[in-house]
Amino acid sequence: MKRSGYADLPLHRGHVPSWLATRMTLLGTAIVEAVLDEYGHSEVLTRLSDPFWFQALGAVMGMDWHSSGITTSVMGALKRGLNPRAHELGLYICGGRGKYSRMTPHELLTIADKHGLQGDALVRYSRLTAKVDNTAIQDGFQLYLHAFVVTTDGEWAVIQQGMHAATRTARRYHWHSRTLRSFTEEPHTAVVGDSQGAILNLVHRDAIGAQQGIVGLLREDPGQIEQAARHLVMPRRHHVASSDINLQRLGAVLAVAHDQELHTFADALLMPGMGPRALQSLALVSEVIHGTPSRFSDPARFSFAHGGKDRRPFPVPTKIYDRTIEVLSGALRQAKLGDTERANGFKRLHAFTRMVEDTFDPCADLDKTIAKECAESAGHGGRSIFGWEKPPTQLTLWSP
Repeated sequence: MKRSGYADLPLHRGHVPSWLATRMTLLGTAIVEAVLDEYGHSEVLTRLSDPFWFQALGAVMGMDWHSSGITTSVMGALKRGLNPRAHELGLYICGGRGKYSRMTPHELLTIADKHGLQGDALVRYSRLTAKVDNTAIQDGFQLYLHAFVVTTDGEWAVIQQGMHAATRTARRYHWHSRTLRSFTEEPHTAVVGDSQGAILNLVHRDAIGAQQGIVGLLREDPGQIEQAARHLVMPRRHHVASSDINLQRLGAVLAVAHDQELHTFADALLMPGMGPRALQSLALVSEVIHGTPSRFSDPARFSFAHGGKDRRPFPVPTKIYDRTIEVLSGALRQAKLGDTERANGFKRLHAFTRMVEDTFDPCADLDKTIAKECAESAGHGGRSIFGWEKPPTQLTLWSP
């Protein structure tokens, strides 16, 4: 049974502004489509069921890098972008937050009828995953989001999230049918949330005796949730610290984008005339598409593509964001016409960035990088929930 790990998520309220939600839909859809074209349906589900990749995806899309809101906003953006093209892409997203989660059975039955899938079985899987995470694992979190992702081949993944009102924390749970062997013994690919100490986990592999005891004697036998797998901890603080980021990896991205010699070579890999700041974002997006699982141990790093809506680590550079969407969407369109050169440019860009990282051992100066982004934010169309960024005030020296 594959368990990908845990992560701690501070609970954030508020909403995603429409100017960001629209861009998240376009970029998130393009990234998933690129992964789908290159690696197939099963790989998309594998990545969605990886909490580190999922958090990195939300960060590169401009959501608050550490927030529980990444779950709702990312799944909402993907549902808006992917479902209208589901007949073409072979991938559907059902459910969502609150009342939308209760629509999941109807959505699954409709999809199953259209594609000849076992609808009753899919509905059962949906209900079982929710039942396990809400009841069999008594960790103090009550589910409020349930998203069921299913392909036209019947493979599925579940991303759901619960809230702990007393501690103001959230826990995200990940499932993938490809790794599932039993609903009653270690079913998750990941559980994401604050450690609450000892809990009752009746789907732990060591709880078989407890399951039998419940059936026979209606007894409970508390156990501890396993944490031997990957563990992602998202702090409550808003600012990005050097401890959140692999500075060598970020240094390689910055070097490729801003070092003149390296930029010239990388520019030729993708398309002529690419500005340094746009190349920085594209290098991080290319890693989300082509990076291996070990590359996502520091998801905060991906917020250096398009910032965050709360100005952390810096305001969202809307002009750069739009350029990223334009380049990636254009590459996907060309690939459908048989010209894969631009799409392959993203793979080459990622490989080149990895080479720079391994060869030159770069290291980013985090404070200077953030200060530079903030100083140049207005020129890049910087925007946050606080409004548009204004150009730095220029003082004029004059004598009376």
